[in-house]
Amino acid sequence: MIGKLKGTIDEIGEDHVVLDVHGVGYVAHCSARTLGKLGSAGEAAVLFIETYVREDQFRLFGFLTALEREWFRLLQSVQGVGSKVALAVLSTLTPGELANAIALQDKTAVSRAPGVGPKVAVRIITELRNKAPAFAGEASASIGLKQEIGEGVASAPVADAVSALTNLGYSRDQAANAVSAALKNGGGGADSARLIRLGLKELSR
Repeated sequence: MIGKLKGTIDEIGEDHVVLDVHGVGYVAHCSARTLGKLGSAGEAAVLFIETYVREDQFRLFGFLTALEREWFRLLQSVQGVGSKVALAVLSTLTPGELANAIALQDKTAVSRAPGVGPKVAVRIITELRNKAPAFAGEASASIGLKQEIGEGVASAPVADAVSALTNLGYSRDQAANAVSAALKNGGGGADSARLIRLGLKELSR
């Protein structure tokens, strides 16, 4: 089982990279986001690898971080999500954005990925809702509040502030981040009007 590869980029294709490791070229299928950050031929690269062994094929999938690889595994635990759809989701959303979208039950954000219809988006949110916080990465600080918002159990001032900011044209994730930051920066116990003001201040930074 291959878990990690460190070598030199030989070539980058539409959906894969060939990584030269001591003269052996490994083909690793990657998300568009990973391919975009890898660099170009001749440069050094490190990939976390998920190995697929089937009767008729041996496939490697490459990721820049172990967290992205974990999400690749998690996504495929959902009925109707295979490796192709999982890579499409990770091409569209970072692990943090995906955790946020699941916490907020934002099926529109999840279904932006090619091949993910509304039904699959709902399944991803429903089946991974309890697992998402452990894999939120940089989004872990505000994931609890976002789950409360997504489940409709957040306090009235918080829910009202997020709704108001969303109506002003901000995404649900941006609004939730702003309100979360406002609560941390002295907005605890504030009414919705104050939270909206503090949230707008955060968004203008």
